[in-house]
Amino acid sequence: MSGFEANLAKMGVTLPEAPAPAANYVPYVLSGNLLHVSGQISATADGFTTGKVGSDLSVDEGAAAAKTCAIALLAQVKAACGGDLDRLVRVVKLNGFVNSTPEFGDQPKVINGASDFLAEALGEAGRHARSAVSAGSLPFGVAVEIDGVFEIK
Repeated sequence: MSGFEANLAKMGVTLPEAPAPAANYVPYVLSGNLLHVSGQISATADGFTTGKVGSDLSVDEGAAAAKTCAIALLAQVKAACGGDLDRLVRVVKLNGFVNSTPEFGDQPKVINGASDFLAEALGEAGRHARSAVSAGSLPFGVAVEIDGVFEIK
């Protein structure tokens, strides 16, 4: 088990198999040492986490949904690295989309669910630049979608 995965295990997190793409795209593209991972949507083993933050879901529920996106992102990184998560050097950038009501303005607090998780799981390698924006709707009605750029060796 890699160092990162050992830390995840201490946190009670086991990375799932990398989710398959839902449409006509690839799950990730490696360009040089930068790995661009397609958007990962909020889901658990029980299915998609759906709804609008600000009406159907609270900020905390949205943050929990964002954490599931971060877990799926790491699963994609592990798959791209041939199963060796320790090839990850750092998380470079996240783009977070929150399915939220027009008046909702706490998108950064929702995406903190992913950012906080990655910082705890990966230490300094998990600290990143990011965007957190509202979306009028997201695929399958999910609450959150996050894509990312990762440096690998």
